[in-house]
Amino acid sequence: MKKYINPKLTIVGAGPGDPELITVKGINALSKADVILYDALANIELLKYAPKNTLKVFVGKRKNKHEYKQEEINALIVEMALKHGNVVRLKGGDPFVFGRGQEEIKHAELFEIETEYIPGISSATGVPGLAGIPVTHRGVSESFWVITATTQKGQLSKDVLDAARTNATVVLLMGVHKLNEIVKVFTAEGKSSTPVAVIQNGSLDSEQIAIASIDSIEQVVKDQKIKSPAIIVIGDVVKSHRNYALLAHDLKHLLN
Repeated sequence: MKKYINPKLTIVGAGPGDPELITVKGINALSKADVILYDALANIELLKYAPKNTLKVFVGKRKNKHEYKQEEINALIVEMALKHGNVVRLKGGDPFVFGRGQEEIKHAELFEIETEYIPGISSATGVPGLAGIPVTHRGVSESFWVITATTQKGQLSKDVLDAARTNATVVLLMGVHKLNEIVKVFTAEGKSSTPVAVIQNGSLDSEQIAIASIDSIEQVVKDQKIKSPAIIVIGDVVKSHRNYALLAHDLKHLLN
């Protein structure tokens, strides 16, 4: 295989979904790409910023729907960079927030490939914010935890137990299928009345949000058919949601 003289990998954060939430620097990188390797959570509308002759390869991953294993993606990055030159790895959210961006950079550097990282808006902060929920708020929450609910072995992260013992806002990614376990953890800490928001497809027109308390969120999520990709926000900051009072009133009426 003939090697490209100046291979490069640029890791670009695509933001939480809305294509207008990518950075200008990210768009500039796409406009110079020879190859784009893009994920399921990266909005395909962003591909319009690439030249027409750019090779575009879907390597998306979602729960139980993996086009490529991570090792295969790493190998593909190297192959494409050495063969074509400028590879842009377009990843949903921010690639350094549970996005394996650093893994891909380190692998590329083993082959002396130049690398660059362009941050993106993380769904952990951007999605709640777009719903009117700040992850911190003076007098309500002085800090926040961002946790992947599921470990590499498929278990609930132990950090969830530690976070539940604090007064911080807790944001859980990839956690809808672990909601029952999460509820048990917070209930055991005496937080059954703590407000919760579960937001599906945040920042998109198809966004859905379920708001309740720990003791009722499972039923609300089930009734509203909330599924992945979604994030879970736990804490009193959820009361900042523009429709919280109305939703809480409706929920109380339904439960009674």
